[in-house]
Amino acid sequence: MLKQRVITALVLLAILLPALFYPQPQPFCALLLIFIAAAGWEWGRLNGLAAWSSLACGAVCLALCGAAWWSGLLGQSLPQLWTVAGTAWVLLGALLLRRGVAGWPGVPRWLRLAVGLLALVVAWLAVAQARIAGVNFLLSILLLVWMADIAAYFAGRAFGLKFTRTKLAPAISPGKSWEGVWGGLVGVLLLAVVWVWADVHFAAAVPSLYTRLLGHGWPFLALAAVFLGAMSVVGDLIESLIKRSAGAKDSSGLLPGHGGVLDRIDALLPTLPLAMMLSSFL
Repeated sequence: MLKQRVITALVLLAILLPALFYPQPQPFCALLLIFIAAAGWEWGRLNGLAAWSSLACGAVCLALCGAAWWSGLLGQSLPQLWTVAGTAWVLLGALLLRRGVAGWPGVPRWLRLAVGLLALVVAWLAVAQARIAGVNFLLSILLLVWMADIAAYFAGRAFGLKFTRTKLAPAISPGKSWEGVWGGLVGVLLLAVVWVWADVHFAAAVPSLYTRLLGHGWPFLALAAVFLGAMSVVGDLIESLIKRSAGAKDSSGLLPGHGGVLDRIDALLPTLPLAMMLSSFL
């Protein structure tokens, strides 16, 4: 399994990194269209659609993203969209987690499909605009989510249930602990401090998300980073809830050793539009 994970990761890096660092953003945005279409296909499968209907979900997702690109949305400032999407993630995320696994089947399937596909389209639009803003800005968002996940894993392994008696969400994701969440948030704060130092020390041409947030002071930067880190956990938990309701271990087997595309981007889905919302206000 480890060998398979490493090989898949290396292949993905070999594909994504050249597109990411290409002088123009178009190759990266186009490449992500393929991934987001695959995520749309997985979303249809997780909601019980047949094979062709799931493919249609992927095609709809691809068409909506393509239409957004063709209409020029990638170059426009969209603070209202980010505000609506970010607010929806906070409110609906809290509602879904409160209702738990048993509450998911009670949501009409057409509504689940529509909201899920819109979330994927908004996430693609957010990552595309972040790449247009600059590689440094985009990476500062992506690495926040990855740091929250990695630090949470190691903190959970080292300190899980040593300070609390209950797990984070045992009915949704039994492996997660509160200690893991706290460790992840500490990791995010450390990352923010180091990134701000690097932006200043190396005179970054494009400011990172953290440097932009710092314009309102260190307390604001800390609160914003913790908030984004916490919402990455919400995205992870919601996908786990949906997979548990569907009786699926992974969203698909498209990425050997890693599961599916949704398994890799679940924490990014709420974090990307929220980061764009904060950035647009600044």
